[in-house]
Amino acid sequence: MATTNLSNDDFMKTVDENEIVLVDFWADWCGPCKRFAPVYEKVSEENTDIVFGKVDTEAEQELAMNFQITAIPTLMAFRQGILLFNQAGAMNGSSLKSLISQIKELDMDEVKAQAKPMA
Repeated sequence: MATTNLSNDDFMKTVDENEIVLVDFWADWCGPCKRFAPVYEKVSEENTDIVFGKVDTEAEQELAMNFQITAIPTLMAFRQGILLFNQAGAMNGSSLKSLISQIKELDMDEVKAQAKPMA
């Protein structure tokens, strides 16, 4: 299986311990989520160096609330524990692949420098 189900118990550990983590917040009753799922799964199989997590917002309501999920599907992307992307709505395969390329190409030293508050 190329995707991993994430829960409140293992979410932060997964994000903190892996270079790049994508997270799909979804629910079984959501039509767009069901259409996005095969796209997400296919791209996950092509990018084995990335963790592709899934959060069932019905089962993990506290986690969804903590991340202020108000629409699904919502895709988040983390690199080195830093949230870089957060967007509701299904993506097509080429958009998801483009997002992954952009995340991989980021200079994380620069991102971290910009994230530090000015003295």
